[in-house]
Amino acid sequence: MYYSSPLQPPYLLLVFGLLIALTSGLALAGTLKLIAEKWQSKDAPNSSQKRLNNQLQLPFLGITAGVGLFLCSGFEIFGFPPLLSYGMGIPLTIFTCLFVWLQLKSMLVYVEQRGIKSLDLDSFS
Repeated sequence: MYYSSPLQPPYLLLVFGLLIALTSGLALAGTLKLIAEKWQSKDAPNSSQKRLNNQLQLPFLGITAGVGLFLCSGFEIFGFPPLLSYGMGIPLTIFTCLFVWLQLKSMLVYVEQRGIKSLDLDSFS
């Protein structure tokens, strides 16, 4: 059986993917905090869903790209050929991030309609 391993595993791409995902995640967290602060202030007008999507798309696409690079590089490090690792990593990343994006949008709509206090889980106990 022929084993094909890369001459130099893509460790640098793995680190870059992780750093891209982490920095984009910090940007997304900061943007969500600003949105939540605007919603808590009484004098702020209601923000449209389209504007929220535009504010959150760039950090979320950064997270998606970083996770995809990290996942594909990880598959290559574990010995998968490059074509197979990208063939598995890219669809897995896209579907996972799509589901997370849809969940995030639905939670933002829920909070916008019912208020930020509706997510307080300590009040239920």
